[in-house]
Amino acid sequence: MAESIRLAQYFKMAVPNKPGEAVARLDTVKGAGVNLLAFSGFPRGGKAQLDFVPEDPARFQAVAKYHKWKLQGPKACFVVQGDDRVGAVADMLERLVDAKINVTAADAVNAGKGRFAVLIFVKPGSVKKAAAALGVSEPHS
Repeated sequence: MAESIRLAQYFKMAVPNKPGEAVARLDTVKGAGVNLLAFSGFPRGGKAQLDFVPEDPARFQAVAKYHKWKLQGPKACFVVQGDDRVGAVADMLERLVDAKINVTAADAVNAGKGRFAVLIFVKPGSVKKAAAALGVSEPHS
């Protein structure tokens, strides 16, 4: 099976870097029935940055607004899923290198059962060009 590549929207927020902050936000999202395609959290500048890639961005934004979360976004990222093989992520990123696009960040995982996934982030001005390089037919999410 070939890779599935889609353009998605993500949102980021800063929270105190202490136990339970991410779980509190994730529980809120879960309670509202918002499915996430991906989530990432890491320390940044004395706080923690949480990145959410919701399946339904409008619904996620409504939850954030209701809870008065200070979000940045939406911003664009690419969600890639496919059959795992040696070099799968390197081959995907090489398409961007060949198009002379700098990758801002990439997070890859072996998803088990012979599958992999990778989130790819590029600068806003490179999204359309990256979509073309990755073969995403509709650059609007």
